Amino acid sequence: MKPVSEMTRLEFAGFVSEEFRNRKINVVLSGGSCVSIYSRDKYVSMDLDFVNAGFTKRALIRATMESLGFHEENRYFRHPDSDFLVEFPPGPLGVGDEPVKQIDEIRTDTGVLRIISPTDCVKDRLSWFYHSNDTECLEQAVFVAETHAVDIQEIERWSKAEGKSPLFTRIRHRLEVKQTGAPSAMVPTLNVPRVASCDQ
Repeated sequence: MKPVSEMTRLEFAGFVSEEFRNRKINVVLSGGSCVSIYSRDKYVSMDLDFVNAGFTKRALIRATMESLGFHEENRYFRHPDSDFLVEFPPGPLGVGDEPVKQIDEIRTDTGVLRIISPTDCVKDRLSWFYHSNDTECLEQAVFVAETHAVDIQEIERWSKAEGKSPLFTRIRHRLEVKQTGAPSAMVPTLNVPRVASCDQ
């Protein structure tokens, strides 16, 4: 396997995810690093947030990370050969007030990464924009829509459920304009297969 010091963000995430998958521990990548992966680093996050969707005890998470060479620093895990930090926010896995319904898998040379879908990634970023007026997160949502096919109708439905239909109407054109020129199979070099949806 490639040395940890030479791993890309995607490979590093796959390296971590694979060990948890092998141990049948349910963690799923969410947050800013999903934007980094889906946007080809138009937005850069050095933190990898694996949501503890199965409510696994912290001691088991710690033992799994230590088996990979990580050590715990406060709430983060750090590997001596990498600048990336790993965190395990508690579940449930959700976007706004709704649970995430689809989990995708990306096969990498270092393992299989379980990650929220591009559509849920956009919803996750818009949630920060809707409820905290975080305009940087709006830009991150646009970055994802620019490079991945996302379900605009689903985002519209979810925005209505969040009570943000008027705000979505104002920004919809930004997501749709990006979609017009975006290929349907995004980031082909990453080989991103869609898998059956998982209920969380």
